[in-house]
Amino acid sequence: MIKVLWLKYKAIIAYLFFGVVTTLVNIGSFGIMAAYWHWNYQVATVTAWILTVIAAYLTNKVWVFGSRYTTFMAFIKELSSFFFFRGLTLALELIIMYIGVSLINGNLILVKLIDNIVVVVVNYLFSKWYIFKKVGKW
Repeated sequence: MIKVLWLKYKAIIAYLFFGVVTTLVNIGSFGIMAAYWHWNYQVATVTAWILTVIAAYLTNKVWVFGSRYTTFMAFIKELSSFFFFRGLTLALELIIMYIGVSLINGNLILVKLIDNIVVVVVNYLFSKWYIFKKVGKW
């Protein structure tokens, strides 16, 4: 029973685990840049995004979706697709941060945490449906 559940939900469990890791990278690097180094929150958001996307690509590719490619062009397609969809969620991140910080005057870290929850869910859907999809399987 447990083995069946593990096999069925392994990708989701791995995504959640590495989602927590990349969320810590994102919030931690953002917090250092915004709170301690006093960078503009938007600059800190983009810089934290770059660090997070690199970590997320590596973990998602290897441990979450087990992506394998056979040609250099397949690698370039997968990588560019990953960065394209992560770029879409960066736009979502910037909107959430702008509303939460500039318009509502919310706490930087709390807004960043809310932002990360939304972005992790959307990123999973993009990764599952478009980036690391298995041919012939959903």
